[in-house]
Amino acid sequence: MKKIYPEKLKKGDLICVVAPSASLSIISDEIVKIAKEKLESLGFEVMFSKNSSEMRDFMSSSISSRVTDLHEALKNPKVKAIITAIGGYNSNQLLAEIDWEVVRNNPKIFCGFSDITVLNNAIFAKTGLVNYSGPSFFNFGQKKIFDYTVDHFIDCLCENNPIDIIPSPVWSNDKWRKDQETVNLLKTDGFWILNQGEAEGNILGGNLCTFNLLQGTEYFPDIKDSILLLEEDDETGENTAINFDRDLQSVINQKNFDQVRGLVIGRFEKSSEMTEEILKKIVSSKRELSKIPVIANADFGHSDPKFTFPIGGVAKLKVSKNSVDLKIIKH
Repeated sequence: MKKIYPEKLKKGDLICVVAPSASLSIISDEIVKIAKEKLESLGFEVMFSKNSSEMRDFMSSSISSRVTDLHEALKNPKVKAIITAIGGYNSNQLLAEIDWEVVRNNPKIFCGFSDITVLNNAIFAKTGLVNYSGPSFFNFGQKKIFDYTVDHFIDCLCENNPIDIIPSPVWSNDKWRKDQETVNLLKTDGFWILNQGEAEGNILGGNLCTFNLLQGTEYFPDIKDSILLLEEDDETGENTAINFDRDLQSVINQKNFDQVRGLVIGRFEKSSEMTEEILKKIVSSKRELSKIPVIANADFGHSDPKFTFPIGGVAKLKVSKNSVDLKIIKH
């Protein structure tokens, strides 16, 4: 399938906030205000889809409302980018209802993460449209530890130059939405080197357990010649290692995994109790990973800050005993 790269954002462009998973209404008015002002300070205009604050079952609006909002944002010639309100649990309800010709014929920037992983990868699988795993509208409501996130968002959505992914010097896993003033910053220990090697490939992935919801469907992308970027949240707490192990194995069991070229694992949340040593055991137990470069503790997923990466774009990964060179070369 031929790839479609959307036009880059520029100052003055209109961004539409849609809620294909959880409703915008679960976000406090204060955070909505901060997020809108932050995007406007970057030079963009912001609008909200008409049903974005509707909420029915499971913290979401109806399927028809969510699909209508997505279609209307795509068809609106004034809208240059679509950013999802927040994550959630059920964006896979939309897959059979989306008009994929509307997506293909109106190629625009689409950005979100977590549960939006379903749409990120389905959009690329069904249409070839490169789209973006990156901050949601909600994330723009952060007062602290956000510069790294904004810089990478701009680099990926507004520029065309290759992007060197260098670890943020600090990170946080605090639930900042409850208290923005006392965010605890932790010093990062950089990338964890799990397997050495070199690779170049198409970027796929996002949240691992959500990515796996697409398995066995027409919406699961071909993982041949890919570099997978995968992360997991703390939904299972102390059982995260067990669940990550089996969910990773599920990807390994998919067709064409023998042609996957590399693996980048995002930072785990503190409550997961995942350590570098445990992750090394998981990776070393899987012979399919032994011949490809593997790194972990990268700045994406459910901690902050995070870099934006293109689903369907191209990355290079070079891992030696003591160094990592991770570069997004086409986005």
